[in-house]
Amino acid sequence: MKNRNHGSVVTLGLTLILTLVVLASLAALRPPGVRAQAKPAADADIVARVNNDVITLSDYQKAEQELRDEVAHDCQGCPQDQIDAKFKEQQKDLLRGMIDQSLMVQRAKDMGISVESDVAKRLDEVRQQNGLATLDDLKKGVEASGLNWEDYKTTIRNGLLQKELVRREVGSHVDISSDEVKQYYEAHQQEFTLPERVVLSEISLTTEGKSPEEFAAVRSKEEGLRTSVLNGDDFSQVARLYSQGSTAKDGGGLGTFQRGELSPQIEAVVFPMSKGQISDVIQTRTGFEILKVEDHLQSELQPMNKVEPDIRNTIHAQKMQPLIRDYLAELREQSYIIVKPGYRDSALLSGANLASPDTSYL
Repeated sequence: MKNRNHGSVVTLGLTLILTLVVLASLAALRPPGVRAQAKPAADADIVARVNNDVITLSDYQKAEQELRDEVAHDCQGCPQDQIDAKFKEQQKDLLRGMIDQSLMVQRAKDMGISVESDVAKRLDEVRQQNGLATLDDLKKGVEASGLNWEDYKTTIRNGLLQKELVRREVGSHVDISSDEVKQYYEAHQQEFTLPERVVLSEISLTTEGKSPEEFAAVRSKEEGLRTSVLNGDDFSQVARLYSQGSTAKDGGGLGTFQRGELSPQIEAVVFPMSKGQISDVIQTRTGFEILKVEDHLQSELQPMNKVEPDIRNTIHAQKMQPLIRDYLAELREQSYIIVKPGYRDSALLSGANLASPDTSYL
């Protein structure tokens, strides 16, 4: 049903899939951690020194491009001037984020934190998500996309090191009481109120490539299938046997929809229906179908115990931000940082304690 209303599904290439997987699960590609240098970088190529590590011009330019790509991806359909404005706003903190991540990776290594087993696990998850048989296939796919395999693993490793460091050094100090959860729930009940929804199943027949005579025969067959389920035949079994849609193997199950997620034509049909009702034959762009309302759920406030984990995660993130800010300020005070003239470290411009932390690794 969703595919029918929103156009055909576009198959993503391996390059884009790999990039999106890492961005969504680790958020570590923007900005990237400092990469190991194959040879000492010339001073002219160094943007910043962070203790014994360096951020090179190449690192910075790659981070800029990744940020530009991410902004464009998140603002698809936006005018170019709007995309440029969003990029410029986030670019101001780009070097700050790279320095902060370098500091955290260094501290994690100094503490002896190892995440190698987690790196292996994450790589295997990416392999499975991309339908690849072996880790070698993943390596070939990464390299085919223009990424260096070792850099790719380092990006994952650095993201996991930061996450574990924050968990140990900052997260362990965050406590959330039951009263805080209750107060948040009562103040944000609209967030936890589910809209009216319908759970739908379908039996559909296609008319694609059919002649006018065949077109009428398809409609007649759909009418006959509707009559059979009205007379007591099991809807899901009829769907498995006769439906020509992609949902046939699942007994016609389409899923749960709220208002605005279906085409106006379908929405006007199903939302007035009650649980168990079956629609008349509906003509679609590709054929005919009948719909069954498996359930009709009214708008309701979810009980607090059901949403408590989400509330705790939200409160935890809110409490973590100032703690991370203070922690990063402490790391900076203990570190040797030099930024090349012409580049901006926004933490220094406003004072390290005032800089907003990049919490994408939480």
